[in-house]
Amino acid sequence: MLRINDLNVSYGGIKALRNINIEVPDGKIVTLIGANGAGKSTLLRSISGLVKPQSGSIRLDNKELIWNPINKICAEGIALSPEGRHVFSDLTVLENLMIGAYLRNDKEVIQKDLEWVYEMFPRLKERHWQFAGTLSGGEQQMLAIGRALMSRPKILMLDEPSLGLAPLIVQLIFDLIREINKKGVTILLVEQNANMALKTADIAYVLETGSIVMQGSGKELLENPTVREAYLGKKK
Repeated sequence: MLRINDLNVSYGGIKALRNINIEVPDGKIVTLIGANGAGKSTLLRSISGLVKPQSGSIRLDNKELIWNPINKICAEGIALSPEGRHVFSDLTVLENLMIGAYLRNDKEVIQKDLEWVYEMFPRLKERHWQFAGTLSGGEQQMLAIGRALMSRPKILMLDEPSLGLAPLIVQLIFDLIREINKKGVTILLVEQNANMALKTADIAYVLETGSIVMQGSGKELLENPTVREAYLGKKK
């Protein structure tokens, strides 16, 4: 269980997150929806150690993560697939994937996890020798997720996995997210495609200007008139 309590983050004098309280139960898909600039990516970056909060608590299985170095947070079981993919363009698909396992030394298990990633993403196996920069946007997204999975995370954080992808590829990515979750990986998902995110999520939060303004099951928020009008373009 990941628990975030009273988290506050500022950039200079601008408050990016205000008293954030969320829970990510083991085995669930939890999503954060909200407009650009709401603080969604800041929250993921705070959890992964890339941004240092002013105050609050981030605990994984009752272990405090705030102020730990990034590599220690990753070793505790948190992996981030960042917005924009950020694959290493001049390295091959295989080299990118192995970078995800850089903190591990269990070589036999790493090989098994690599085969699992190839099973999840057959396109990556077909192109394991190819430079990552030559892949399509959808393939790069698969690679970014696969790279994160190679750290064997308890919680996989996905930041805008559908960004810039064609509708058919978006559907494929969300099908894969569900499949990864079925394999026992807890998922924290940030996504502007609110319709897909809420249909996928067990638990959902709405973030506006750095504050949580609504929460519930994915189904509840999908059917909420305020959410439908603000994020789905539908009136009810």
